[in-house]
Amino acid sequence: MRMNLVLELLDIPGQLVSVLEPIGGLGANLVTVIHQRDLKNEKGMIPVQITLEGEQENLNLVIEKLNEMGITILELDGVVRKERLSTILIGHVIDTDIKDTMDKINELKGVSVVDLEVKLAEELESSAMIVVEADFGKKSFVFDKIQEIANKKDLLVVNEV
Repeated sequence: MRMNLVLELLDIPGQLVSVLEPIGGLGANLVTVIHQRDLKNEKGMIPVQITLEGEQENLNLVIEKLNEMGITILELDGVVRKERLSTILIGHVIDTDIKDTMDKINELKGVSVVDLEVKLAEELESSAMIVVEADFGKKSFVFDKIQEIANKKDLLVVNEV
């Protein structure tokens, strides 16, 4: 049986080797590796596509091991396991500490801010478009938490549809 994975790895020396090392020991064979350093995101992470071959039980052990290692699996056999969500905050975004807002979002398990764009108006109000990457299926949770954060800071929230 074959399994295709797209992993998100930190672009530092040794990271790829540390992920590939346990595969053979768990009874799976590595078929292909596509290491795409030119697609580095804002967090210094890169997608790495791997194809594995083995018994289903062994492939499941590999998935468990990757999860234990804290490796993000973006796709599993073509099924996206992470999704990007966009939201806009309007109000005194800067005055209410945009860094604090981002930190609160990043504290959510399985969620991280991957892009931020701030617009300043002539008045004191501003707006920010925030793009987050979240575990698949957490869309409502993420938007609810962003709404809670915005409510405490008296900000208007416009979420993607």
